[in-house]
Amino acid sequence: MSDIEKVKQLRKSTGAGFKDCNLALKESNGNLDKAAEILRVKGIAKASKKMSRSATEGVVVVSGDNIKMSLIEINCETDFVAKNDDFIKFVQELSELNNQHASNLEELKKAVMNNNKTVDENLVALISKIGEKITIGRAKTLQNNNARNFVYQHSVIKDNVSKLVVIVSISTEEKSEKIDLFGKQLSMHIAASNPIALNPNEIEQELIEKEVNLIAEELKNSGKPEEIAKKISLGKINKFKDENSLMTQDWVMDPKMKVKDVLKSIEINNLKINEFVRVKIAE
Repeated sequence: MSDIEKVKQLRKSTGAGFKDCNLALKESNGNLDKAAEILRVKGIAKASKKMSRSATEGVVVVSGDNIKMSLIEINCETDFVAKNDDFIKFVQELSELNNQHASNLEELKKAVMNNNKTVDENLVALISKIGEKITIGRAKTLQNNNARNFVYQHSVIKDNVSKLVVIVSISTEEKSEKIDLFGKQLSMHIAASNPIALNPNEIEQELIEKEVNLIAEELKNSGKPEEIAKKISLGKINKFKDENSLMTQDWVMDPKMKVKDVLKSIEINNLKINEFVRVKIAE
């Protein structure tokens, strides 16, 4: 086998660049297995150096069906890489695996991809080849009994790859255009309004306390009597809860109604919003 043929074969098996393959073959005296090991070690070293950088770009990928659906965020350093063919191919396969493993990231990283290498191994190789920090971010799977999943994508790059993804699970036994329209509109509402919880009492206490402190700081130098300040503070907290909970938000399609009012107006027995997830890159 000629040196050029060896370089081609090594590139095909490792995904490394021409220059790196050529140098590895010289270092291994033409031994393909040793050259592949050299590239693997160098790839890990390169990847480690890049992990200290900031990765604020990337994509969100969605996979699954009406019954079980998952999304996963993959971050990189630049928007250019987020549209790279090798990157897109990797994230689409990763997304399918993520749905299979129900967003268990520890299992996912050990899962074997189509090239018989693990996700972790492929991630290292991709970082080495592309030259940017790439990380796996947030992941979530929605699967509820007697429920349907609805999805909305914004800023689509390709197929199931975009910059923002919403999945919402709705319990209903009915299949109709009315349900399809509500599911579509609800997922769009979530994308636009960015609720942080389904109901006001489900907002994390840490977020409530942070808001309380911000309001207290705002009212500290207002000169208002303590009792008045307390009432103002309570009103602001309740407003914060209502504005950030899906059920009590103003419906984007008709701000005169709340989401909970729209749900009632559909008049379908046992219609219920189970849960939702919204992931946007750099947010």
